Amino acid sequence: MPDSLNNLLTALKPQFADRLLTSDAAREHHGSGESHLPPTWPDAVVMVQSTQEVSDVLAACTRHGVPVIPFGAGSSIEGQIHAPHGGISLDMSAMDAILSVQDTDMDCTVQCGVTRQVLNEHLRATGLFFPVDLGAHATLGGMAATRASGTTTVRYGSMRDLVLGMTVVMPDGEIIKTGGRARKSSAGYDLTRLFIGSEGTLGVITELNLRLFGVPEATQTAMCSFATIEDATQTVVMALQCGLALNRIELADRLQMQAINRYSKTDLPETPTLWVELTGAPATVENDMEVFEGLAETASRFDRAKTAENASRLWRVRHDALYASRALRPGIKGISTDVCVPISKLPAIISEIQDVITTTSIQAPLVGHVGDGNFHLVLLYDPENQDEAQEARHINTQLVEMALKMGGTCTGEHGVGLGKKAYLAAEHGPALGVMRRIKNALDPDNIMNPGKIFDL
Repeated sequence: MPDSLNNLLTALKPQFADRLLTSDAAREHHGSGESHLPPTWPDAVVMVQSTQEVSDVLAACTRHGVPVIPFGAGSSIEGQIHAPHGGISLDMSAMDAILSVQDTDMDCTVQCGVTRQVLNEHLRATGLFFPVDLGAHATLGGMAATRASGTTTVRYGSMRDLVLGMTVVMPDGEIIKTGGRARKSSAGYDLTRLFIGSEGTLGVITELNLRLFGVPEATQTAMCSFATIEDATQTVVMALQCGLALNRIELADRLQMQAINRYSKTDLPETPTLWVELTGAPATVENDMEVFEGLAETASRFDRAKTAENASRLWRVRHDALYASRALRPGIKGISTDVCVPISKLPAIISEIQDVITTTSIQAPLVGHVGDGNFHLVLLYDPENQDEAQEARHINTQLVEMALKMGGTCTGEHGVGLGKKAYLAAEHGPALGVMRRIKNALDPDNIMNPGKIFDL
């Protein structure tokens, strides 16, 4: 063990006692996550319970030159919680208090370890809810750090749009507050959005002020099946252009529907499928659903959910799509792609990448939040099979190049981490150098999640 690390652990032990973990089990859990990338373990795990404890750990790590990797629920897909340089995994899952709810102002303040599910359960009696709807079990701090979104982005936006302010601990232990509870401000640099999407490379988010929304008066869900994926995506484009009261609109291809039926024990049509949810006033929702049904004239089947329970069941199988995909090849996580393009480019990019996939041996079920131009392929390959690994990487690279050419991005919601680093220069050009200068200015010792997003 390096002297710097040994000295750090000796310094932390009196304060954290049995919350300082060095067992293989703890280190493995905190260096794996949902990524397809090989695990890399931290040297130790510290379970913190307050902003002040986070500050104490970061100040000690700066003094000893030891890396810090923030950890929430461990659901990151691009290796954000991996520890390629060793160091301390800072587990903030116990920072799970809902500090305040301001019903009248429709906002709340939470600690970073609160999950969206727990927050919405807490809000149930108020008639308010927090709308970002991920497939994963994730903490709100982690969601802000990766600029997460999900199925409801088409209506409510991403974490970038819903965080009003934050408490952040800087690498040297300084505690700062960004933003506030006001819905807008012109006071200085927008530091809140600098830290949103920074993936723990600039500081540690410990508290968040979040916008809340009223639960819609009426909701309708439908599922419609199409003969071709082109028909499905064209329907999405038309629905968005009509300005319907869309809350969610999701797409799955034929292979994904086969995986869903097998995994979720359902009997849904195994053809390209759209899930759609409309919300708002009852008359508006009913009218817009009729308009949408007319737009989906090429659908071979159009089913409205007749009850709330039926609608929940339909959305549950959508949220299980990633695990259904992986079940096609048990034990294999695969690369989960994450490009996002302008809506009008969606039919073209899906068609073009499926032409590429047909030239390989890779199974690649498709599912996506197509209401905002974001979709995912799960590239199922055996990492021990060099031919399959090369084919999967080829598909991923081709997809990113297509997205960038169409004015899109290599990652719509998963973040960069370790997995998407290779594409940042092509996407950002000289702006990547500006990001490096910001990183150097705020974290001159490079202790905050080093190696993520870009290399210095």
